[in-house]
Amino acid sequence: MNIDRAVLSFAGTMVLISLVLAYLFSPYWLLLTAFVGLNLLQAGFTGFCPAALIFKKMGIKTGNAFR
Repeated sequence: MNIDRAVLSFAGTMVLISLVLAYLFSPYWLLLTAFVGLNLLQAGFTGFCPAALIFKKMGIKTGNAFR
């Protein structure tokens, strides 16, 4: 697995978790979904992703998108 796939997997997991939490507890958990979406959008334009930096420090090999 490279950083690109790790970031996408992490983002998808966070979206699904926030949807479950919104369904079970409070619709305010949808703010987490919005945050993840906005972060993915800005990463698409700028190439900067905080999760990619964390995964890089964890030793996951780089991919094409996040170097």
